[in-house]
Amino acid sequence: MCGRFAIAYTMGLLARFGVKQDLEGLEPRFNVAPTQMVPIVISESPNKAVMMRWGLIPFWAKDPKIGNRLINARSENLKKSPAYRASFKNRRCIVPVTGFYEWRKQNGTKAPYYVHLKDDSPFGLAGLYDRWKDPEGREVMSFTIVTTVPNRLLAPIHNRMPVILRQELEDLWLRHGPLTDKEAASVFRPHPARPMEAYEVSTEVNNPRNDTEGIIRPA
Repeated sequence: MCGRFAIAYTMGLLARFGVKQDLEGLEPRFNVAPTQMVPIVISESPNKAVMMRWGLIPFWAKDPKIGNRLINARSENLKKSPAYRASFKNRRCIVPVTGFYEWRKQNGTKAPYYVHLKDDSPFGLAGLYDRWKDPEGREVMSFTIVTTVPNRLLAPIHNRMPVILRQELEDLWLRHGPLTDKEAASVFRPHPARPMEAYEVSTEVNNPRNDTEGIIRPA
């Protein structure tokens, strides 16, 4: 599960993923929530950044509200699910982040944890995207984040974690066309725990209206 993430800085963020253009008005975000618009990297020779809505709306959907439920896609189900099958084959993307949140059940409550790389460098989450048109023909681009089993750092916190793309596999993930089972397995392997860090943060993150730098500081 990945229900919130952060883009704590934007300087050099898109260039890290081979994107040469800038997105006007792009600002740091510390509490990105579903239904919100964020920059997503797709492959269009060269890579391109596009603002998309978090929560996948399949091209065949009758009601865009389906996207509110499709914020995460289990890696084990991508080939089988009608919601993800076509996107997994031809519309894979990268979600640039500097960290994400997971909630740990403890003492009858859920405590939020911020997860990031120890060197605070940006990294990419594996995503799928789609294009949906409303009855008037207006296009909405949306995405979902792919999840996998947790590594040893995340296992005590949650039973799922987002697929963090190793840098050497980013081009493979963005490549057009289907992946072989071997290629997919290499992508979906949990990211090594050693370069990562997780610590508890304030429950202020539970409210998406709270979007300040203090959100990512240790509680």
